[in-house]
Amino acid sequence: MPLLLFDLDNTLLPRDAAFRAWAQDFLSEHDLPPGDLDWFVTLDGGGYVPRSTVLSAVRRRYGLDGSTEFLLAHYRRGINSHIHCPPRHMEALRAARAAGWTLGIVSNGGTRPQLEKIRRTGLGPMVDGWVISEEADCVKPDPLIFEIAAQRCGIAPTGEWAAHTWMVGDHAPADIAGAELAGLRSVWLHHGRPWAESGYRPTLKAAGLPEAVGQVLAARNAPSPRPGIRAGGWGRRQAAGVPVRESALLSARSGARG
Repeated sequence: MPLLLFDLDNTLLPRDAAFRAWAQDFLSEHDLPPGDLDWFVTLDGGGYVPRSTVLSAVRRRYGLDGSTEFLLAHYRRGINSHIHCPPRHMEALRAARAAGWTLGIVSNGGTRPQLEKIRRTGLGPMVDGWVISEEADCVKPDPLIFEIAAQRCGIAPTGEWAAHTWMVGDHAPADIAGAELAGLRSVWLHHGRPWAESGYRPTLKAAGLPEAVGQVLAARNAPSPRPGIRAGGWGRRQAAGVPVRESALLSARSGARG
């Protein structure tokens, strides 16, 4: 069964837009200059700067009394209230599943916030499995995390599995380099950016998720369409006896996305 894996933030979900909306709310709630929004966005680094670094800098800049932990709780509630999965992305996932693909999510980040995103946006029933770097104690681009994803989607990562697997993501050092190391084909979501890496390249490039899925479905080795859509997400994992690990492993590396 061919496998199509997706990054979560800024691939399936417009994470940066949600961060920007939270930052606007934060500035407004604290009666701070709205012109500081660009400062927030730059500091955020697309989610790759640790949240403790971002929020500590916010506390110092504005002389806030609340602890970093208090601000972190505010941030988690705020950004997840703005997160959503665009309807066109959902349609693309339905098309891929109807065309015979098994679907999975491979995300760097903290277990609880990433799992909450999956649940809040309705992505859980749309995919066959997922892996989050913190609970797996394994971070993209480590090839192992892609093997874990395959196992959780019900596919044994043995034999020719890599030849029938694609990875779609926006972050070259994690998603595309990881796919390269694992022997997978990949689609890079460029979001208007030029490709800047010299040591590796994606198989394909796309402006957004629907285009990326369309390119994968049009590939020569795409599976034949099948009637109906099998149950996925929670039901399939439970039926297969694959546990969903929800407790955070505090000592694990998280990849700093959130």
